[in-house]
Formats: sequence, structure tokens, C-alpha cells
Amino acid sequence: MWYITCSGSARTLEISQQIQSSTYLYSIHKVIQQYSMSASSKRIKFVSISLPILYGNDAYKLTPEMRKPTTPPDHTHEWTVFFKPVLGDIDLTPLIKKVTFKLHETYENPVRTVEHPPYRVTETGWGEFEIIIKLHFQPGVDLGINEKNFQIFHALKLHPYNPQQPKRENGEVHSVLYDELVFNEPTERVFEILTRKPINLIPYELSDPDKRDQEYIRPDEIDELGRLDVYIQKIKEEIEHQVVQYKDLEQQKFALTQ
Repeated sequence: MWYITCSGSARTLEISQQIQSSTYLYSIHKVIQQYSMSASSKRIKFVSISLPILYGNDAYKLTPEMRKPTTPPDHTHEWTVFFKPVLGDIDLTPLIKKVTFKLHETYENPVRTVEHPPYRVTETGWGEFEIIIKLHFQPGVDLGINEKNFQIFHALKLHPYNPQQPKRENGEVHSVLYDELVFNEPTERVFEILTRKPINLIPYELSDPDKRDQEYIRPDEIDELGRLDVYIQKIKEEIEHQVVQYKDLEQQKFALTQ
């Protein structure tokens, strides 16, 4: 609504019109902004997109040189727990606000928060325990991301899985696991973030031959699929065997009731 102040001056009328015009333009901007947020929050039906990730820990036996004045005398290892995309050059900050690592309650400040990559926490200790890695996604209002927080449970490893395998220098142990974050019917904003680069492509070769048990490459996936096929076939055979046994027992039961 246009209005004229008591002074009745033309200058006052001009200022009043400018204020009303600015208010109108601001309102239009807010409507467009809200529409953009709403559009980016829309989910893409019948679409799933995955993000290959690695998580786990590296551990080393504490040497006298590695010990600090604050290191408890009963601590035997230094370890680092981490979360990262398979491809190291992928920036997840538009998607992930922070990553929290929940350590054993005996640690000071057991919930550690990391807001920028690399997402990792280094500590010392003597025992193995479960660590909860929680991914906190960016707020949906700002970026149109409506995904829920995601939890990963990792068993901290300080000792080799197979005690008979050759021991490494400094008791080096790497427990690295592969997984995928799967977004079913992602929002348009999430889809745009995850398709900027070919993030779901797993490399065929190691970046460093000495990091064989610290990286995940395509042959590992092929080998894993082969092992899964073998186990699936074994389970099918076991089920068929159990079905045959069940039918035999049913026939024996029927014969006894006659």
C-alpha cells in the first residue's frame, strides 16, 4: 500500500515508494529462495546412488621415541581411527557437516568431533573396543539435504587377525573395511553433489604398493564377489539338503501314524 506522511513533501513520498519497492523485491526474493530450497529438497524417484567409503584403523606398537610425557605407562599402542571416501580427492564437505568418533568411556572426552577432512582421531591405548563413527549430514534447510545421520560400528584392532602371519616392524596393524553409503531416492541436491565427479569408480591399482592392506581396489571387489558366489552356492546346497531331510522326516512321521 502506498502512503503519504503528514509533511506532504514530494521527497517523503519518493522515500516511501522506495521503501515499499524494496520490501516488495525482498518478498519476491524470499519466495524464490524458498522455492529453490523446496525444489532442491525434492527426491528423485526410483533412483539409488552409492558412495564407496573406507573406514577402520591403523595401529603401531609404542616405541620409547613415540611416547610423550602424558602417555600413560600401561599404553602399548598408538592408533588412528578414520573414515574417508575410497577416492581420496573427493570433497565430502558439501554433504557431511561433521564426523564424530565415540571412543571407550575411559578416554577423556570420549566423543571426538571432526568438522573437516581428514576425518580421523589418533590416540594411544592398550585394549581393543568398539568405536562408533557417526556421519552428520549438512542441514536440510540450507542445502536441501534431508538424509538422516549414519552410524558405523568399527572394532578397533591392535593385533593381527592371524597371530601366525609374519609380524611387521613396530607391530604395524591395518584394519580397513570397505562399504558403501547408499542413498535411495536422494534429494536433487544430494544427487548433484554425488555426481560432480565419478565418485563410485573404484581404482584398479594401488596408489602405493606398500599400502596393499590400506586401500581398496577393483580386483578386491571382484575377488569378494567371487567369494560371495561360492558362499551363496554353499548356502543353497545346505538349504536343499535340509529340505530333503525335512521331507524324509515328514514321511517317517506319516508312516508311524498309520
